[in-house]
Amino acid sequence: MRRDLARVLAELWRGHAGRLAGGAAVAVAAALLGLALLALAGLGVAGAGGQAALAGAGLVSGLAALALLRPLVPLRPLARYAERLLTHEATFRALADTRLWFFRRLAERLPAGLGLRRAGDLLGRLVADVEALDGLYLRALVPGAAALAAVLAIALLLGMLAPRLAAAVALPLALALLAPLALAPAAARAAAAAAASQGALRAAVVDPLTGLEDTLAANAEGRAAARLAEAGAALAAAQRRLAMRGALGGALGGLLVQAALLAALGWGLAAGPEGVAPALLALFLVVAAAETLGLMPRAGAALAAAAAAARRLFQAADQPPPVAEPAAPAPLPPRGHAIRIRDLRFAWAPDRPPVFEGLDLDVPEGARVAILGPSGSGKSTLAALLLKLAAPQGGRITLGGADLATLPAAAVRGRIACLTQDARLFDDTIAANLRLAAPEAEDAALWRALEAARVAELVRALPEGLETRCGEAGARLSGGQARRLALARALLSPAPVLILDEPAAGLDTETECEFLATLDAATAGRSVILIVHRLIGVERPTRILRLIGGRAIPATG
Repeated sequence: MRRDLARVLAELWRGHAGRLAGGAAVAVAAALLGLALLALAGLGVAGAGGQAALAGAGLVSGLAALALLRPLVPLRPLARYAERLLTHEATFRALADTRLWFFRRLAERLPAGLGLRRAGDLLGRLVADVEALDGLYLRALVPGAAALAAVLAIALLLGMLAPRLAAAVALPLALALLAPLALAPAAARAAAAAAASQGALRAAVVDPLTGLEDTLAANAEGRAAARLAEAGAALAAAQRRLAMRGALGGALGGLLVQAALLAALGWGLAAGPEGVAPALLALFLVVAAAETLGLMPRAGAALAAAAAAARRLFQAADQPPPVAEPAAPAPLPPRGHAIRIRDLRFAWAPDRPPVFEGLDLDVPEGARVAILGPSGSGKSTLAALLLKLAAPQGGRITLGGADLATLPAAAVRGRIACLTQDARLFDDTIAANLRLAAPEAEDAALWRALEAARVAELVRALPEGLETRCGEAGARLSGGQARRLALARALLSPAPVLILDEPAAGLDTETECEFLATLDAATAGRSVILIVHRLIGVERPTRILRLIGGRAIPATG
């Protein structure tokens, strides 16, 4: 637990150390102001009867204490306001950077699969687990620092009056401060179970909804509801165990604070008239500290939940990337984009059959190579290898004469663009979807790409034109329209090599013919790798290859 939380602070939040420390310092100041207010109130109430004892310890008299209350009263709410403002701003900034860090780590690792087969669980890690980290700072470190400062101040102040009274009061308060830490390991196990149950619940909700048509067609909604109920019951049980540990910490903390009050009363009764004023001061101080210490049981539960969330994040983010970046990247050749593959060997896993065994392939500049083959023959795998989404176990791929293994992935994808068979349109405007390929592209460039994909007239006819929203997965467009917009996005990229992986997947025969006929003119001047199951006679490739047994065999049609 400690290692995961320390990594969050040292690795993820290091850039916000100043803001985090500043917020904690203001929280400590607010806690000490609360102590000062009640301490002065205690001195004032003690009055003349306690003035001798208190003055002997170097403290102010009762009348002077009451006089000092006035300037301190407005400072307390101001300090509390500043604490909330600074601590929450620091937390929000840290969490925002954490989300970006986690997203980038996922983006590097998703092509090979994270072992997270459920989208709901992955979404939970990105959203809920990152949000749970706010408990590390807002509900654990900040109140812990304030409580520690309060206990130390009480021990110091009472120690000036009566060391035995200070020990009797400060000891139970210190135990109340440390109790959540002692209970944290057991709470961490409960929090880990609750976090896993939350992931399972999200998966039980998202998975059947993602494939709702299939779920309904198979009359499986009842089974999906049963799995949801089971996951919900498991989550409720895990949360109940976590709540019980939090309640135990709260009860223990409350008992220890009461013990401190009783210790102050007992000491005052035993000390007689001389001990009334110090005991009264101690009572006021304990009451002031109770507010801060009352947050510590929740701090223990928050610490456990943050540790469980951090472990889940690091579990996903620490998976090795499918393709390691070269330690000393080589520069891309200034010119040339011919692709050459020699003796390529690749399998997705050691226990799976090889996809390629000695594949040789040449794609000269300006060539239009059609690669045919049935499902499972390695067509899409070849695209993944060319885009550095996977790395071969043997052989060599060169781009413009440079070994792909020595080139940064971003540079390779700047030279090679791809239209995948399941290219997705996002629930955003047409312009935003197109600019995924070229963020700085002007509207004129967007229209040229749309013209090339023969979908510009459709977009012009829409009431909002380029600002028309596509809907989730392009739901507001027909299949052919969505594919043409995806093609326009690929064409907008300046990459000289274009991979078209089953570009007409899911289209009817007539729409497929029209779409493939568009490609000949739209991709003029580029090297094109067309990956399809079959040719229908409108593609006009310069070379045709079939993938058979992990090798590329020349074909005539």
